Amino acid sequence: MSTQTELQQTIEDLVDDKRGILAADESSPTIKKRFDAINVESTEANRLTYRSMLLSTPELGKYISGVILFEETLGQESEQGKPLPELAWQQGIVPGIKVDKGKGPLPGAAGDFITYGLDGLAERLHAYKLLGARFAKWREVYAITASNPTQLGLTANAEMLARYAAVCQEQGIVPIVEPEVLMDGDHEIDRCAEVTEQVLHAVFHALHLHGVKLEHMLLKPNMVLPGKDCRRAPADEVAEATLIVLRRTVPAAVPSINFLSGGQGPEEATENLNAINQARNHAPWQLSISYGRALQQPALQAWGGKAENLEAAQEALLKRARLNSLAREGKYHPGMETKTP
Repeated sequence: MSTQTELQQTIEDLVDDKRGILAADESSPTIKKRFDAINVESTEANRLTYRSMLLSTPELGKYISGVILFEETLGQESEQGKPLPELAWQQGIVPGIKVDKGKGPLPGAAGDFITYGLDGLAERLHAYKLLGARFAKWREVYAITASNPTQLGLTANAEMLARYAAVCQEQGIVPIVEPEVLMDGDHEIDRCAEVTEQVLHAVFHALHLHGVKLEHMLLKPNMVLPGKDCRRAPADEVAEATLIVLRRTVPAAVPSINFLSGGQGPEEATENLNAINQARNHAPWQLSISYGRALQQPALQAWGGKAENLEAAQEALLKRARLNSLAREGKYHPGMETKTP
């Protein structure tokens, strides 16, 4: 199979009009914070139990097309001896892998960040592919202040995303490009729109310079939202602002835009996705999800580290996946939160 055929097959397996992507790629420090909140020790065994529970949720593949895994998870096996990537693919859920190595300050641009991990990326991708990964994810983050992001921050982060995406495609791995404008701060929604537009313009300019094939990548951006210390915007306002920015910046060749939840609560993230799809008006891309906490949080709380809660946790995950699938069609309403399927 040629690299181009391989990439196209992965896109076809990931992108449709009903399903989304589950982000289960929390780093070791992040998953520890999640487990600390439910008084569960973050051991390898507990992480394996939890992530096996997520991936073995019955019928999850009806609503989830892909899962982003952390490096540790990619090499783990279930209690039955099945590699976790195989456990996902049994339901038609494509396994993927987080490949960036976290962020740090960007020298020369106070307040901006840069993500690490390009060194040896091709070799790592080759190894991940042998373990079953078919797509990858790299995240760059952008803080909003009166002076951030700087022009250097915009350019440097876009360059990292484009270099990563080009390496992925050379290896036959579909890249998810994730430029996240953070919700931290008290900025209004208009300021988030301004910055998100600047970020996406820079990213697609860099992708073009590096020869990245837009048909064989996915975009994982933030929705356009006010800062978390500002008033909450109604869903229709979020939808309008988000779609204006996307139409100005994202080429039609990109097959799917899979939003990150970015600090939104589970119900808020679903409500905003629903409003975006109701207002999409023949937008050229699929408008889907790549949620982490907004999918997992109810399941994590229901589980609480106890084996007897496994079924309830899986039901909580399936419910959120199903409601987001309805939101993809613009058919969700908040009253569904209290109803059983």
